[in-house]
Amino acid sequence: MAGSGEQGAGGADRAAGPGRPERAGVSGRAGGPGRRGERLTPKGERTRGRIVGEAARLMHEGGVAETTVEDVKAAAGVSSSQLYHYFADKDALVQAVIDHQAGAIVGNTEQAGLGTPEGIRAWRDMVLAGARQSGGQGGCPLGSLGGQLAETDAEARAQVADGFGRWAAALSDGLRALHASGRLRPGLDPDDVAVTLLATLQGGLLLAQVQRETGALATALDTVLALVLVP
Repeated sequence: MAGSGEQGAGGADRAAGPGRPERAGVSGRAGGPGRRGERLTPKGERTRGRIVGEAARLMHEGGVAETTVEDVKAAAGVSSSQLYHYFADKDALVQAVIDHQAGAIVGNTEQAGLGTPEGIRAWRDMVLAGARQSGGQGGCPLGSLGGQLAETDAEARAQVADGFGRWAAALSDGLRALHASGRLRPGLDPDDVAVTLLATLQGGLLLAQVQRETGALATALDTVLALVLVP
């Protein structure tokens, strides 16, 4: 995986630090595996999750290229040997961050209850509240990764595209329920509406990022919802 920098950060660094990797020593996957694929202990899963969570936060706030492995180690409170137990290099960590951001977004969408007009409006409110809280900083957690990596890293681009596909599918599931209950305007395809909502959201979040306010995002979402929902 190219383009995210700090690839294969060096054997001397991997051996440094007092921390010992937490592992169960059993082949397979449970939660997030170590880099050799072994099943992690609960403590190991928490450590890996903390590393990925801090890396995701730093990369969202400051950018992928600007976030170093040293930054992630300091934020997560881990040693070099701990971090490199779970991730071969920064590229592997970026892959985990993409999966983390996509999984969080898809999970939130699936739990939003989009199958009713009230649920989809509550989802709209949730999106706006998140953008207001951050002041638009970082843009969309998944879309911003695509924007930074798509032209330089084909593997990352494909992974982000897959995340968007999962996100669109989660939106479609709720919109199909709206369609079945007669609350989606006649003639509209739920899958097409899902893609329209996703594209609207991406553009609105980009405007919120550069304008540092959410007025355009609110207008765009409200306009689309007014066009697709039965009054």
